[in-house]
Amino acid sequence: MNEEAMKAELERLRAENAQLKTKEKAGISLKVSDKGAVSLYGMGRFPVTLYKEQWLRVLANAPQIEAFIHENDAKLKTKE
Repeated sequence: MNEEAMKAELERLRAENAQLKTKEKAGISLKVSDKGAVSLYGMGRFPVTLYKEQWLRVLANAPQIEAFIHENDAKLKTKE
């Protein structure tokens, strides 16, 4: 492999590596579990798995959840 080809391959690998690192940071993904539920990955060590009705109830209550978080902000911790 000549030097130009090696440099091109190195640059391609660097770009691929950067893209993979960006995906990791976004990190949230959804999958259908073996039991037919929706699993949310990327929030912590384990996935959050709920059935579709449960996710829809959570999403419907998003404004109340946000208000609760704002009201209790001083008591709540932030994971870094």
